[in-house]
Amino acid sequence: MDPALAVATGPLLSFTLASIIIELTPGPNMTYLALVSAAEGRRSGFATVAGIALGLAGVGLAAALGVAELISASPVAYELLRWSGILFLLYLAWDGWREAGVDEVAASQGAARYFRRGLVTNLLNPKAAVFYVAVLPNFIDPAGPVLAQTITLTAIYVGVATLIHAGIVLLAGAATPFLTDERRERTARRTLSALLALVALWFAWSTAR
Repeated sequence: MDPALAVATGPLLSFTLASIIIELTPGPNMTYLALVSAAEGRRSGFATVAGIALGLAGVGLAAALGVAELISASPVAYELLRWSGILFLLYLAWDGWREAGVDEVAASQGAARYFRRGLVTNLLNPKAAVFYVAVLPNFIDPAGPVLAQTITLTAIYVGVATLIHAGIVLLAGAATPFLTDERRERTARRTLSALLALVALWFAWSTAR
């Protein structure tokens, strides 16, 4: 096989399957996307998906350049990133609870805001860095072009994550018409916000070293 193809078909399929399983596991992205899409609509949900995709790609690029490995190997850097992510998730949960029943932000402003939040959430996610450092290398052939393989696998992972996240937006967004009633909307938003806070606490526990 031409080295330019970077990764053999077998490892590609295995990595794709692993990515699907990982992304179908409930976590911060899934919960936050459900909250945004149900309460704010699909436009805001897809904006969040775009931010998440860029964040995951950014962490993948950092891994390819060795930055993610340095963070994973440094207890101080890892803990700083971990707690920044936890606090940001808790802030999002609090913000979602606080905004229940409040008039929505203008559509253009809301889309930009949710894009930024999706981006920041994933840039501050140490589990993403650990995935790229601990899991992804297992699917790389050291005899081949490592950088090209890393970029290829990162693109696959981001693509899989984006498709799954888009599906969540479509499903959760279907509940938006049901939430036109202010009382139901407030109840749903606060329920999902409380769930996001619990996910943040789970995230704190599961990422502790």
